[in-house]
Amino acid sequence: MRLIRGLAHLEPFTHGCVLSIGNFDGLHLGHQAVIQKLASHGKALGLPVVIMVFEPQPLEYFLKDNEPSRLMRLREKVMAFAHLPIDNLLIMRFNKQFANVDAEQFIEDVLINKLNVKHLVVGDDFHFGKARRGNFALLKEKGKLLGFTVEDTGSYQADGLRVSSTLIRDALSAGDLAQAKRLLGHCYSVCGRVAHGDKLGRTLGYPTANIQMFRKNSPINGVFAVTMTGIDGKTFQGVANVGTRPTVTGGSKVILETHLLDFKQEIYGRYVEVQFRHKLRDEIRFPSLEALTAQIARDVAEAKLFFALNFA
Repeated sequence: MRLIRGLAHLEPFTHGCVLSIGNFDGLHLGHQAVIQKLASHGKALGLPVVIMVFEPQPLEYFLKDNEPSRLMRLREKVMAFAHLPIDNLLIMRFNKQFANVDAEQFIEDVLINKLNVKHLVVGDDFHFGKARRGNFALLKEKGKLLGFTVEDTGSYQADGLRVSSTLIRDALSAGDLAQAKRLLGHCYSVCGRVAHGDKLGRTLGYPTANIQMFRKNSPINGVFAVTMTGIDGKTFQGVANVGTRPTVTGGSKVILETHLLDFKQEIYGRYVEVQFRHKLRDEIRFPSLEALTAQIARDVAEAKLFFALNFA
C-alpha cells in the first residue's frame, strides 16, 4: 500500500482508479465490506484501489472540543489499512481552504483531473463541498456527464444492527466490549509507544506501562482486563486504567496505564497494542493512595479470575 499525503504528492492515474471516500474511523466490519467491494471492482476493471480519508476528520475541524471521540488515531488507521486490499491511501488535509471548495469544483479538480476516477463508492448520506452542498445525487448526475459510475456503500448488518462508528462509540461508552467486538470484528484496541511516567505505580507495587492516548475525547474510560502484544511476539495479560487519574493528578490529559501480570521486563520505547477484553469498573477518585492501592489489588484479582475463566 502506498501512502500519499495530499494531492501535491499524487502521481496521475493515467488509466483511472476506483475510489472510496470517508473517515473510516475504526475500520469496522462495514468499512471492511466496502473495501472488499471496491477491490472487486478494481480487479474487474484492472484499476488501482484508492481510499481517501481526511485529517483532521471533518467533525473535528468544525466542532473543535465538542467533536465525537475518535476510535483510531491516524497512525493506527494507516496500519489497519495496510492489511486490506488497498493500493493507495490518500490523506487529505481538512482545513478552511478545503472546507470552502465548491462541490462541483471538488468533483472536477480532484475526482476527475487529479484522480481520474472511473468508479466511486460512498455512503448514500455522503455530503461534501462548501456548506455540504454536494451529495450522492450530485455525484450520480456528474458521473453520467464526466464518465464515472457511483455506488452507495449499502448497510452492513451484524446481529440485526447497522454497523457504524457511532454505534461502536456508544458500546464502548457503555462498557459493552462484547458489542464493540461484534461490530469491529475484533477486540477494541489502542496502540502506542510506552513512555516514562511519574513511576507512582511502581511505588505502589503495581508498575505500569504508560501510553499517551493523543485524543481530546477518549471513546473508552475506566478500568479493564486487557491483553498486550508487541513484545517478543507474545501476548501478556494485565489490568489497564484509561482516564485522567483523579486520585493522583485530576488533570484533563487522558492516559492509558497498563499493569501487566507477573511481568518484570523494561519496555520503555516499545510500540505495543492493548486489547480491551472486559470492563472491571469506572474510574473514580479515592480518598487516599492507600485506598487506591487496595482497589488496585482487587482489580488485579478480578482480572486474574476473568482470564482464568475465559483464557484457560
